[in-house]
Amino acid sequence: PGHKIGVVGIGGLGHMGIKIAHAMGAHVVAFTTSESKRAAAKALGADEVVVSRNADEMAAHAQSLDFILNTVAAPHDLDAFFALLKRDGTMTLVGAPASPHPAPAVFNLIMKRRSLAGSMIGGIPETQEMLDFCAEHDIVADIEMIRADQINTAYDRMLKGDVKYRFVIDCASLAA
Repeated sequence: PGHKIGVVGIGGLGHMGIKIAHAMGAHVVAFTTSESKRAAAKALGADEVVVSRNADEMAAHAQSLDFILNTVAAPHDLDAFFALLKRDGTMTLVGAPASPHPAPAVFNLIMKRRSLAGSMIGGIPETQEMLDFCAEHDIVADIEMIRADQINTAYDRMLKGDVKYRFVIDCASLAA
């Protein structure tokens, strides 16, 4: 509570980041490249939604965020988001792009004592803590159940960004 955080990307990781940050009492600002995701991000619990391709919307949040959870798994300009962090703010990367991000400008980091961190996953105690928190706050991942024979179609849809927010294979369909 009392922190203003950004969640970059409204996909499989980002939608959970929005839900959890909201449940923790943070003021949540969701960032997307797609105007069409604005309503969905609000429904997930975002207090504000910024289309990151809109320079005015980005500028309105300059030096205002305590923390950014960056979930995007594609290379993109990190400097645009560093400019949104307050002094001593941190951006943590959890998306894993196939090729590197462009390197951030050093002065975006050192002049405001900003930090860049990364995280794959916590250990067993942290994972259990997250699961307990989600259970206590009735937070679940939004999924689309598919049959095993739909996996190729689901993969093609995933490449096009046409999934909200994760596909789950119905194991009962494996025997069919």
